[in-house]
Amino acid sequence: MKQYRLFDLIMAVFVTVLVVSNIASSAKIVDMGFSLFGVPLAFDAGTILFPISYVFGDILTEVYGYRRSRRVIWVGFACLALSAVIFGIVRVMPGEATWQGYAGDEAYNAILGGMSTGGIVLASLAGYWTGEFTNSFILAKMKVLTEGRWLWTRTIGSTLFGEFVDTVMFVGVASAFGVFPWSLFLTLTMTNYLFKCGVEALMTPVTYLVVVFLKRVENEDYYDRDTNFNPFVV
Repeated sequence: MKQYRLFDLIMAVFVTVLVVSNIASSAKIVDMGFSLFGVPLAFDAGTILFPISYVFGDILTEVYGYRRSRRVIWVGFACLALSAVIFGIVRVMPGEATWQGYAGDEAYNAILGGMSTGGIVLASLAGYWTGEFTNSFILAKMKVLTEGRWLWTRTIGSTLFGEFVDTVMFVGVASAFGVFPWSLFLTLTMTNYLFKCGVEALMTPVTYLVVVFLKRVENEDYYDRDTNFNPFVV
């Protein structure tokens, strides 16, 4: 496999964004205090950061191709699962007396319980896996069809599908496990989806600059003409 100067750095930042956004999702639900089309604009805090992972996904597929992007997706999947296991182990360990006084297990479970009891973890893994692979597959196919032109159509078009799959899967599974009440399903799904797609659209100029820079530095502009798109082939 060809070696690249910045590939490992991009993968490290991608995984960091993924894990931190999921911790934030478990920790807080944000209410902006107004409604959009009659739906209150409330979303889990990870939504602020999570769309950036899709920007990285677009950049990885556009520059390095689906095969290498698939590898990064699986690394992110493994790191997210590992972080959940660690939070779960910490949750069942006995707390020190002073810590129990000013914080305690109840506070830990309320804030980080989603990252340690399975609900947010399963929702995140399911949403992330299906959404990222949908995004990467569509972008790779569109690049070949457009012969590399109109980058904005690929970044935004793939995001519309990938974020939809991700958001519905994430909120649905999280609600099924009691992390979010079903009464918030429509609100969280709509606001998460609109916010994520909006961030992606706003980040398009930045995506252009980074893609152009990486293609020049890495001397790579991969086209997935003969790629095996099976997500389980690493």
